[in-house]
Amino acid sequence: MATELRIALVHDWLTNLGGAERVLLLMHQAFPKAPIYTSIFNPKKLPEFAKLNVRTSFLQKFPLAKKKHQLYPTLRRLAFESFDFSKFDIVISSSSAEAKGIITSTETFHISYINTPTRYYWSGYNEYLKSPGYGVFNPFVRLIMPRLVKKMRRWDYAAAQRPDIIIANSENVKKRIKKYYNRDSLVLHPPVDLSRFKPDKDEGYYLVVSRLIPYKRIDLAVKACSNLNKKLVVIGSGSEYKKLKSMSNSNVHFTGALTDREINNYYKNALAFIFTAEEDFGITPLEAMASGKPVICYGAGGAKETVIDNETGIYFEKQNEQSLQNAIKKFEKMEFNQNKIIDRAEQFSEDNFIKKLKEVIEVNYEEFIKT
Repeated sequence: MATELRIALVHDWLTNLGGAERVLLLMHQAFPKAPIYTSIFNPKKLPEFAKLNVRTSFLQKFPLAKKKHQLYPTLRRLAFESFDFSKFDIVISSSSAEAKGIITSTETFHISYINTPTRYYWSGYNEYLKSPGYGVFNPFVRLIMPRLVKKMRRWDYAAAQRPDIIIANSENVKKRIKKYYNRDSLVLHPPVDLSRFKPDKDEGYYLVVSRLIPYKRIDLAVKACSNLNKKLVVIGSGSEYKKLKSMSNSNVHFTGALTDREINNYYKNALAFIFTAEEDFGITPLEAMASGKPVICYGAGGAKETVIDNETGIYFEKQNEQSLQNAIKKFEKMEFNQNKIIDRAEQFSEDNFIKKLKEVIEVNYEEFIKT
């Protein structure tokens, strides 16, 4: 039923390929005729979207917008409110910022898939204030942010009241949505593309795949493996790159950003995957498990919904260097069943995601048109 309706997709911005963008691609696979509305689109960074019907806002032509969308938080709100969705029956917004704040008519059903309540207003505000990510402008941002955040939070809260229903990407995010937005939500975990990954023999190194930014806490993996003299491969780029490299020893190898194919090769030959962040959900532990590799993860946030302690990996209980070192020592005395690890990843397949998403839309749209 839902595939016969006029459907549009909405996403915060399309400037780099992350977990949220992979989920959006899968949503488009489920609804291939749906146009994609976004504030800013950089096709050079996202060739996967280049041939799709992507419709951008007035921000597309603003200076530096494609490289620094962070410069325009207030204007992004206006951008999403300016879109006209009157021709659509259903609009699905994919949001961790402003996309949920679109304005739809009473005849258009708006379902919002929320990756997290806007992190820099709510759960990650203190971390963001320490490291805003604006380079030389950081001191200025730290000065004005406390004065602006109350107003920003008011808009964000009001925007979260606009969707007819909300889907959270994890139980962890469901709790945040209730806490910050006072909204109930359904849970639909993001999927992993199982076809990308195949297990192989391990070559004795631990692996990190991540953006290298402060809240990811990659420093814990670098310090722990350096202290224990363990081989570690760190894949990714970001503001912490130079800092992390300076604190590592010769056993830690930084690759920078890699293609999916290159990353897959590192996954399949790793000894184990290390996940140090408290994430909303976190797709990389599932990618590691799809490759048959156990995960050593901080026992908080979304990782607790994917990694089964002492079965598909182990938790370290405190987000510090010593706790991770203890977990690595414990891990090296354990044995894991590769088939069980892969079976766990298969529970989060793309086919299951599409099936459940369509079921949620169909059931709730039928209720919507009755009212």
